[in-house]
Amino acid sequence: MKEIKEKAEYCLHCKVKPCSKGCPLGNDIPEFIAEVKQENYQKAYEILCRTTVLSPICGRICPHKSQCEGSCVRGIKGESVSIGELEAFVGDMAIQNHYPIPMLETTKKKETIAVVGGGPAGLSCAGYLARCGYSVTIFEKYASLGGILEHGIPEFRLSKEVLEKTIQKILELPITVEYQKELGKNLSVSELEKFDAVFFALGSNISSNMQILGEEKVGVYGGNELLEKKEHPDYTGKRVCVIGGGNVAMDVSRTIQKMGAKEVTVIYRRSKKQMPAEAKEVEDAEKEGVTFLYQTNVLRILGDDKVEKIECVPTQLIQQEGEKRETPVNKIGEEYFLPVDIVVMAVGAKPEAEVVNTLGLEITSKGYIKVNENYQTSKEKFFAGGDIIGGKQTVAWAARGGREAGKAIHSYLSEKREG
Repeated sequence: MKEIKEKAEYCLHCKVKPCSKGCPLGNDIPEFIAEVKQENYQKAYEILCRTTVLSPICGRICPHKSQCEGSCVRGIKGESVSIGELEAFVGDMAIQNHYPIPMLETTKKKETIAVVGGGPAGLSCAGYLARCGYSVTIFEKYASLGGILEHGIPEFRLSKEVLEKTIQKILELPITVEYQKELGKNLSVSELEKFDAVFFALGSNISSNMQILGEEKVGVYGGNELLEKKEHPDYTGKRVCVIGGGNVAMDVSRTIQKMGAKEVTVIYRRSKKQMPAEAKEVEDAEKEGVTFLYQTNVLRILGDDKVEKIECVPTQLIQQEGEKRETPVNKIGEEYFLPVDIVVMAVGAKPEAEVVNTLGLEITSKGYIKVNENYQTSKEKFFAGGDIIGGKQTVAWAARGGREAGKAIHSYLSEKREG
């Protein structure tokens, strides 16, 4: 407790709150930290609950250095305030001491709402609407809630105990869950039509490919699928190449390293400073023995029936006119081969087209569900948010989308009720 109080005391309580502006959820960071200073932990939790129901989780896994802590005034000349650690502490105190998530409205509403998908967007939307007095039913395809939190983030980054207790606290609200209900299999759109509003939070967890020669070979895997389904090959004695520079690349490379691979190499076509992954995750991977090849592109995957090697080429970063970010350009003539046994694609994710196409909704050119500024789809009472509508694919941004969609659904139903 003493250490936590010292970390809270380090906050300057800035009036302009740059840290809050750097937080995708808009958490009132100086205000909750001010309550931690006074050891008013329940009040601190209630302040966080104005914007999030996932504080024990976001406090642990958000890329704080590029969000709230990266905007902290203290960080200009020294170390930033430990915002993530303080948020996780408050969330943990809420679990330990059974602080309830405060209701937003006390009047029970007559309308019913379906939320399809129990990941961060779905949980945030369901939590917001339940707090407004609606009866909410979550339809989840697995036997447990969490989505990417449960089926994508390794336990060494987020413990199952923290996840389960955080979800259990959300389920203290008037929320019903129907498990192992999957769209297109044992859950139909016609069943969902019975609800007054529906929110789709299906996620976007199908690994993108690079569209290079050899991706169909035995030994090529999608990073998202490996993390979600946990159906790993035997890595013992194998040389594994992970292509990509985001958090999925870090999570899957560290997972494979821990599972006994001979060597794990992450290949990224830009520089280290341009990696979208959290700096701490990169540092942890390096400490654990993962090797990194920066400014390197993979041209093709070779082998008779299975992966035997990849052809690589160094890249040069060029500042092109009209582009904010330097563009990697292959150094033609400097190609070389790298022997590998397994290739893992971690170059982005896309929605599951087979499921999205069953909804009868308008979709974008990239296969995401198309929504307006109110998260409303082409069908009036159907809404969508989180990774399934594209945009920044992080837990905090998904949670923000779920919360904001919840507000939009509340407004939509209130207008219908009053009209």
